[in-house]
Amino acid sequence: MEEIETRDISSMEMTPLKPETIPPREHERLAMYYEVEDVPSALATLFLSLQVYLMMAATAVSGPLLLTKSMCMEDNNTDKALVVSTFMLVSGLVTILQSSFGTRLPIVQGGSAAFLVSTLAILSNEKCPTVEEGLTKDSWKERMLVVQGAIIVASIFQVVFGFCGFVGLILRFITPLTVAPSIMMIGLSLFGFAGGFAMSNPYISMPTIVIIIILSQYFREVKIPIPFTKSPKRDGRLTYKVFQSLPILLGMVFMWIISGILQACNVFHLKDPAKTNFDVLRDSEWFYVPFPFQWGTPVVELGAVFGILTGVIAGIIESIGDYFACARLVGAKAPALHAINRGIFIEGIGCIMAGIWGTGSGTTSYSENTGSIGVTQVGSRRVIQIGGVLMVILSIFGKINAFFVSIPEPIVGAFLVVAFSMITSVGIQNLKGVDLSSARNLFVIGFSVFFSLTLSQWVKSQENLKIVENRAWNQMLTILLSTGMFLGGFVGFILDNTIPGTRKERGLDEWEENFGSGKPTPGNLEDSYDLPFITFYLQKWEFTKWIPISPTYDQDKWVKLFSPITAVFTTVCRNMRRTIFRK
Repeated sequence: MEEIETRDISSMEMTPLKPETIPPREHERLAMYYEVEDVPSALATLFLSLQVYLMMAATAVSGPLLLTKSMCMEDNNTDKALVVSTFMLVSGLVTILQSSFGTRLPIVQGGSAAFLVSTLAILSNEKCPTVEEGLTKDSWKERMLVVQGAIIVASIFQVVFGFCGFVGLILRFITPLTVAPSIMMIGLSLFGFAGGFAMSNPYISMPTIVIIIILSQYFREVKIPIPFTKSPKRDGRLTYKVFQSLPILLGMVFMWIISGILQACNVFHLKDPAKTNFDVLRDSEWFYVPFPFQWGTPVVELGAVFGILTGVIAGIIESIGDYFACARLVGAKAPALHAINRGIFIEGIGCIMAGIWGTGSGTTSYSENTGSIGVTQVGSRRVIQIGGVLMVILSIFGKINAFFVSIPEPIVGAFLVVAFSMITSVGIQNLKGVDLSSARNLFVIGFSVFFSLTLSQWVKSQENLKIVENRAWNQMLTILLSTGMFLGGFVGFILDNTIPGTRKERGLDEWEENFGSGKPTPGNLEDSYDLPFITFYLQKWEFTKWIPISPTYDQDKWVKLFSPITAVFTTVCRNMRRTIFRK
């Protein structure tokens, strides 16, 4: 038999370019098999889009499962599948909107750990009642309605923030020493939830963690031939680093099979969390179409709104970083300011949709998807759009969503341990431009993390904590002070912007470079961020240059209009700071 030659996707030759057209920093984009504007064949698009769906489902299901447990939903409650169905539907719709009319980058929209932290802080204020105390099958809906109301109101801020183009303003004050403690606290704040799930049966969760580590770290360079494919340059099949792109999915499926075998052999006791919950799979509906306000009328509470608002702000910062990272990977120029504004605006609309439908979490750019682009080398916008369509279509099949809900708790916990540890590492990554030999910076980082962790855990441990007399304000302060993410960012913001330090010492030069200067980078994709169908007409209307989300937006018009006010404000702040330090 003739030997079949395998060929790695990453080594595929692209359309020849003249040497003078290849900028030194753009070599990375030539390794992409499909760039942002490329349209793969129908079969390739379907296969790659299905991968997007599986990656989303494998990682996104943990959020709803954590939330439903904190909302006092019983393990055998079939409504869990309905929440997951709603989550996938909204994620699919917002993904389509973002990739088509937002930044137009191939970014999946999904739940964020930042929203998860805020929501869990809200839910932790009140313990779940027992059956004797009145717990019913629908008791969880009361808590869901509070979360829904908070998400809807808080997300209005994000819509206004994006539409009015306030991105440049916030980036002037958000520094690495502000972002790093905040993101680190996202992972550290959730260690109790992850540990609780994982340690419910360590004999299942520990092997799952080990398998995920082996696949993602030790087998990441192993290439598997793709069936029914052929290299266009020579005989042989295309190859794919499947273990590097799907380690979590493969690890969870493998241990789920092992867990099922042990369950069939009666190894687990009656109520062991490692057992697959076939009741939910059996009792769930075959078809279910999520609809707005399906759980009831949302309830708005001031404390909950401010709690979710911290997640909204963290999500905005995280998404801006994802935009630039994704653009570098897929061969597009640095995101234009109007594209960033429009992306944040669409994410705000998506969060409002999440609140209206009742997912229990807002939506933001899915960092895991951005990382997977570098692994799969597929950055086609069309793939993500079809992936969003698959999320919408498959969300109405109740049995499919019930299948994901029936994943045993220890296996979900294993994934959470790995995921939250990576989130913590992402926070540390933001410090790469900061001078870590500076005693000033070490104090800001260490104190921000340790103080926020200490205070947030203490507040959570206090029952009926009374900070102020007013009930609404007391609830708001309790939620904020129990949210480690907010405390870490707030303390880091105050310390870094008040303690004297040079720009180089604080890492501001490299920070601004990583976020981009706003100027286009060399490349042949100058129109990647323009809106389809209408950009040509917008260019004819002068007033569109004043609209921050328009492709014709000209920021200088607003700068000239407000420059006198800005100059006065800057001078006053500078003089106040000098006066304080002189004293």
